[in-house]
Amino acid sequence: MKILVAVDSLKGSLSSIEANKAIAEGLLQANPHFSVQSLPVADGGEGTVEALVHATGGQFVDSVVSGPLGNRVKGRYGILGDKKTAVIEVAEACGLPLIPKEERNPLFTTTYGVGELILEAIEKGCRDFIIGLGGSATNDAGIGMLQALGYQFFTKEGDLVGPGGAALKEISRIDLGNVLEKVKAARFRVACDVNNPLYGLNGAAYIYGPQKGATPEMVLELDEGLRHFADVVLEQLGNDLQSISGAGAAGGLGAAFAGFLGADLESGVELILELARFKEQLEGVDLVITGEGKLDGQTSMGKAPAGIALLAKQHGIPVIALAGDISEGNPTLHESGITAYFTIVSGPISLEKAMKPETTRTNLKKTGEQIGRVLQML
Repeated sequence: MKILVAVDSLKGSLSSIEANKAIAEGLLQANPHFSVQSLPVADGGEGTVEALVHATGGQFVDSVVSGPLGNRVKGRYGILGDKKTAVIEVAEACGLPLIPKEERNPLFTTTYGVGELILEAIEKGCRDFIIGLGGSATNDAGIGMLQALGYQFFTKEGDLVGPGGAALKEISRIDLGNVLEKVKAARFRVACDVNNPLYGLNGAAYIYGPQKGATPEMVLELDEGLRHFADVVLEQLGNDLQSISGAGAAGGLGAAFAGFLGADLESGVELILELARFKEQLEGVDLVITGEGKLDGQTSMGKAPAGIALLAKQHGIPVIALAGDISEGNPTLHESGITAYFTIVSGPISLEKAMKPETTRTNLKKTGEQIGRVLQML
């Protein structure tokens, strides 16, 4: 029997690679003659770089760039096996985990480091980019990233604006004269699974600002800044940022990528599975095992297990999904192509203990073994 194991990372516990390995060990413990292959996967968020680097035989690149508060932080990105495509998770340079909770303030946090990562990859010869949005601590509509790439934003007095969301309302003029030709020639595909507009009640500030440290008063200021920025861009460049579905993703980075860099905003899991050549991996497979930390109604809406199950279903391959929490199991999970789903937690346990890497690893291995023993009876 040929089994493909493709589990997303269990955030806060195990990476996709580690989770796959534990399940594979369990399966082979049940029957060493199983043919088990593993494929790291992600949905465009955490783990995207790791998944695509391993899937394509690429390499990791460690860098030091500006963090969300302007301090220097270590960031990692990947160069895929073709040696010309870079994959970047924006959270590496402007993610929430980089800032202590008490210091989070999207009026001042910047995406400048994202631009620095892009520039470094361009200097290494990359012209194609895969960008994973999500987890940002920012609400600057991506102007920080654009500033790093040579775009200039001026106040009505003729001064360059500062960093952060607070600067958006001060922008009066945009200058593209210093943007490198290499930047203009780069091609961007962005993993984006939200459709929020840039501003308004469903926009970046109102929906995501509070989790980034914004008070109700800050949300109002940030939203006004986003609206003002969109008006200036429309007037001077002719780009209607507000009409872009997903413009509000990652504090407006979606707008910057689509409106300034010509990026396509795509389904994260579909993009990742395409680049990992998942369809080719399904050839000759009898069973797919997938999963993530929590399976619920959201799983069927753009998460990795649902994307995997949908493709497997098209090939008539059954899918078993595993998760730490399935307390909100939803009928749509089966509709998406998941044949059956199981929790890996065998009894009452605290969340803290359940999420410990060793506990998760052991539970995945045990569950993998039990699945293997069932398969032997078929």
